Amino acid sequence: MNNDAVWVRSVTGIQLHHTTDLQDAGRFLGNAVMALRAAHVRTGDDRYSDLAAELKAMVAETRTLETQARERMHGLHAEDPEQFVRCREGEEPWPDEIQAGFVPRHTCNDRCLYHDQDVLEAIMQCICGRPPCRACAIAGTP
Repeated sequence: MNNDAVWVRSVTGIQLHHTTDLQDAGRFLGNAVMALRAAHVRTGDDRYSDLAAELKAMVAETRTLETQARERMHGLHAEDPEQFVRCREGEEPWPDEIQAGFVPRHTCNDRCLYHDQDVLEAIMQCICGRPPCRACAIAGTP
């Protein structure tokens, strides 16, 4: 396994599971298949359709991997909902992802739905009393 640094998409307020990355991969591969098919229609060059067929198989394999990862994530939610919340909140890594070097998610820019966004129904989800960002304390300011 290659552990090179990669760009990781973050969403303020949650730590994404790698199913999101697999969804992106499936979409990008699907777009490549469509573009290659279009190139084949315009040129008649069979190399494009051959490559599209190879990528189509990769799309199917990516979808299988995504389904398996999603099942593991749902399994964690069913078996240990409290750990699931800790992982989603970025307090600890997802169990099926690399554990070494994990740094908690930066919470500095999180906004309270109730106080900052005026969502009255979110009063039970207030995050204003959270302690300071653990990631900044460990790794420095983002």
